[in-house]
Amino acid sequence: MEIFDDLEAEYDRLDGIFVTLSAEDWMRPSAAAGWSNVDVLLHLAQAEERVAATVKGDAMQERGAMSVDEAMDLWVRSERAGPEVVYPRWQAARRISVQVLRTADPAKASAWAAAALRPATMATTRLAEHWAHALDITGPLNIPYPDTDRLRHIARLGHRTLPYAFQLAGLEPVPVRAELTGPGGSNWRFGPEEAENVISGSLGAFCRVGAQRLKPEDSGLTTSGPHAATALRLLRNYAA
Repeated sequence: MEIFDDLEAEYDRLDGIFVTLSAEDWMRPSAAAGWSNVDVLLHLAQAEERVAATVKGDAMQERGAMSVDEAMDLWVRSERAGPEVVYPRWQAARRISVQVLRTADPAKASAWAAAALRPATMATTRLAEHWAHALDITGPLNIPYPDTDRLRHIARLGHRTLPYAFQLAGLEPVPVRAELTGPGGSNWRFGPEEAENVISGSLGAFCRVGAQRLKPEDSGLTTSGPHAATALRLLRNYAA
């Protein structure tokens, strides 16, 4: 499926950036609060290892009363290491995870953070997380990380999970349409044509709002309809 090729392409792009970083760069603070750049990469490696294990049938570790963010931070702190350890760990983990996802039963869902996911959807979450955390690393280092049309997968994920986001906020879900323009001028539309709630603008901005890397009011996205602004505020590309 196309998502697996696009996920692997994003991994390769990131690897091309990561290989250029010095030990000093890796130890600098990232845009993810409390984590260095190598901590962010460790988190991604841990997650890729967890993907492969989960899809193969291993049970996910219970996080108890902790939130996803709290559990991930504890996991990172428990396995902190230098880039000479973490970078090859991520390289191995990303290769294994995409191989496992490509060869898994496409109809079989595996347990994940908030719900069981089929391989294609799991791959989309991996793309979303790597892209968002790549911003956390490349931004502070002033490394160019231009948007690509691969963001359409992330936008589709964010749009599809809007009903879940509404429910988490204690609100009744409503139909929403997104009309987005990609970096090359391509147009992407998600949601029913008859929806009165419409979010319009940049594909990259939509994804950044969903990743909480950009505030809705700073995004340049426009909303129309009685609930579109609420939908934009609740938009998310990640699990609670």
